[in-house]
Amino acid sequence: MDPNTTDDPHVLGQAMRMLRDRAGITQKVLAERVGTSEAYVSNIEGGRRDARWSTLIRLLCALGADLRQLAAAIAEVEQHNSPSKR
Repeated sequence: MDPNTTDDPHVLGQAMRMLRDRAGITQKVLAERVGTSEAYVSNIEGGRRDARWSTLIRLLCALGADLRQLAAAIAEVEQHNSPSKR
């Protein structure tokens, strides 16, 4: 991960959505597994809400993912979102 990375909830949200999509489950299923609402998962993925650390860990566990996979997904999102070098 880039040490100059921003603490942007949109990046985390996009990374979480990427992991959820790769797991092949819906927001509703993820929310049920974690014991939260579908709206809360949607807000995290949309960057409208920051996830607490404990919630983030529960989400990752429900996705069958770990912190390394999250870090890789964040790096992928940041690379995709960065302006291309000319």
